[in-house]
Amino acid sequence: MPIEIFQFPCLSDNYGYLIRDLKSGRVAAIDTPDVEAINQALEKKQWVLTDIFNTHHHFDHAGGNLALKDQWKCRITGPKAESERIPGIDVAVGDGDLVRLGDTVATIYDTPGHTAGHIVYHFKDDDAAFVGDTVFALGCGRLFEGTPAQMWTSLSKIMKWPEQTNLYCAHEYTQSNAKFALSVDGENEALLARSATIDELRSKGIPTVPSTLALELATNPFLRPDAPGVRAGVGLERADIVEVFAEVRRRKDNF
Repeated sequence: MPIEIFQFPCLSDNYGYLIRDLKSGRVAAIDTPDVEAINQALEKKQWVLTDIFNTHHHFDHAGGNLALKDQWKCRITGPKAESERIPGIDVAVGDGDLVRLGDTVATIYDTPGHTAGHIVYHFKDDDAAFVGDTVFALGCGRLFEGTPAQMWTSLSKIMKWPEQTNLYCAHEYTQSNAKFALSVDGENEALLARSATIDELRSKGIPTVPSTLALELATNPFLRPDAPGVRAGVGLERADIVEVFAEVRRRKDNF
């Protein structure tokens, strides 16, 4: 396997990630939510930070860029559409671009919705994707800068990946997301079983992230606006798929 992934909690509910290309030894931080936590993780692993891969401009994703760049002299890669809002950016990338970490390659997907220029990093050969705030375990990002149609298009890109893909999202929101998901898809047996598992994991302080695309396709209402159960749950059995998605997102905003 070309990369090793180290996941750690930080701030109130964020996850930080370090990824290391095993052949070259290059190490990237996926976003920079917490400089101290990232440095502690680097010290624990005895790794040297060479890169930062930003998904979007929000402070809990890019706020540590300049401090880490000053300390480690690392290279910062981020979304082309938000390049003016990514502190210290060196390389601006967009849909279809390839990002290299030594011998490891990620494909960039533009996923606007949460922010106007959000991107995700898909390491296809490693069955891993770092999806920022576009998709969460049982959720999706709030639409701060984009439209429901944009976000549905973004999620549809992710839904076409291999189902064994591990989705590394940026927050531990899963337990609250499960409560909402049950409110709009309460007859979904896979969701009911998953919710019970999530409660057990969180009671023990165990992360629910990453999840797999297969699991999200079966249980995440934001990826299931075409499912009869979700359509019935929001009272839009005959509506356009984007309209159903928008209603699910509206209800989550007010849940």
